[in-house]
Amino acid sequence: MIALIIGATGATGKDLVAQLLADDTFKEVHVFVRKPLKTDHSQLKVHIVDFEKPEEWKDLVNGDVAFSCLGTTLKAAGSKEAQKKVDVDYQYNFAKSAKENNVEDFILVSAYGANANSNVFYSRIKGQLERKIKELHFNKVTIFQPGMLERKHSNRFGEVVGAKVIHFLNSFGLLKSQKPLPTSVLAHAMINAAKIKSNGYSKIKLGSIFSFAQKHN
Repeated sequence: MIALIIGATGATGKDLVAQLLADDTFKEVHVFVRKPLKTDHSQLKVHIVDFEKPEEWKDLVNGDVAFSCLGTTLKAAGSKEAQKKVDVDYQYNFAKSAKENNVEDFILVSAYGANANSNVFYSRIKGQLERKIKELHFNKVTIFQPGMLERKHSNRFGEVVGAKVIHFLNSFGLLKSQKPLPTSVLAHAMINAAKIKSNGYSKIKLGSIFSFAQKHN
């Protein structure tokens, strides 16, 4: 298979790229990024693109399965408008290009609580993206809705502290469904989703992602 990725430089994206390159099922891995990657591999094809100009690179979004794991924070983006560009517009343009090039399988990392009608800005834009992806009518769409992610070497203070608190509560049998999800496990679940031969639209939520990553090995 030929895999296409947007969001390859983030924590989930890095794990996804590494696992795809180690998997014989995928003969080519195409990543769409703003700047070159440090990873060098014969099967890795790096496309340096301007996400503001999708018309310049849309024809390159051509393969068997597209993975979208792009995302930012309000703090990093600087404004709600800038965050929405990354979390909705860039990913939708990527998905639209994939659909126009007859990519049949689309896999999206969304978020727990995503709802296009939510009063919470982050949940609302994630829900808006989900709805826009659904309306493209891919042959197969799989949406992952993780809760708290565990990123390697994370510099997000609140995330690190939050994960430690939840792990502590988990040790007492509390909040088991809220167990922090390592990005490597999420990446593995995404790859498993790509290998399943099926049609339709599905969502994998929270703790179910752990079992999904295991049961489809």
